[in-house]
Amino acid sequence: MTAVATAPVVRTEARSRAHEIWRIVRLHAVNPSIFFGIPWMIIGAAWAISLIITLIIRAGSGGDVTTEDLDNMRYSWAVLSPQWYLVVVGVQAIGFTFSFALGFGTTRRDFWVGTSVMFLLVSIMYAAAIATLVQIEIATDGWGLGAHMFDALWYGQNWFLDFYTSFALQLLVLFIGASVTTVYMRWRMRGMMILLFTAIALLLAAITGVTLTGSWPSLFAWFGTIGIAGVFSVVLGLAVVSAIVGYFVIRRATPR
Repeated sequence: MTAVATAPVVRTEARSRAHEIWRIVRLHAVNPSIFFGIPWMIIGAAWAISLIITLIIRAGSGGDVTTEDLDNMRYSWAVLSPQWYLVVVGVQAIGFTFSFALGFGTTRRDFWVGTSVMFLLVSIMYAAAIATLVQIEIATDGWGLGAHMFDALWYGQNWFLDFYTSFALQLLVLFIGASVTTVYMRWRMRGMMILLFTAIALLLAAITGVTLTGSWPSLFAWFGTIGIAGVFSVVLGLAVVSAIVGYFVIRRATPR
């Protein structure tokens, strides 16, 4: 009787991969402020600062502010303010949950796929919101003040292009943070130092090669030829490469 009473409970129900992957998505969403709260607090603060700066410009001009004065705000980069934080989110998505996920039986493959699904959902939500806010800002003539917070840089051509560029950029920053963290999980500080020095060496080699061959004009002309959509297709390609590299690295990573 005692043996029966103390026997461990064995789960016999089958679990699909979709169930395991969705469980990782829900794990990342346990603290929703990380993905959905703090980034929008940063955007809200940047938006408020942009409006205050617009009011200061209007007050300082004595009512004679020109469209050109306000158009200079299009180069403030405020619309990209959450991206630096979201690199850290990508780091935390791996560093804070990898060990815990393995502890309740998740495979490394399902963990990475589930994390990638979370990144996709966040990127779609963020891109749709930013593209919509750009259109609202244009329709309201800069919130009635002529401000440029969302309608800045390359944004403002059409909703679909704004969505695509935001989506590609969002995926890149998240996967860069996540894939770099997988290197640390696999090789610790030695791997991080090798990655850093390799990246610097490749960047310097590329700059040197382009400079010595006088290819800067051709490079800029190529970017101009492919347009904004083409440039961010390259960005999206880099995000996919980061995701693939992170997948193969994390398969041999060990929890801390």
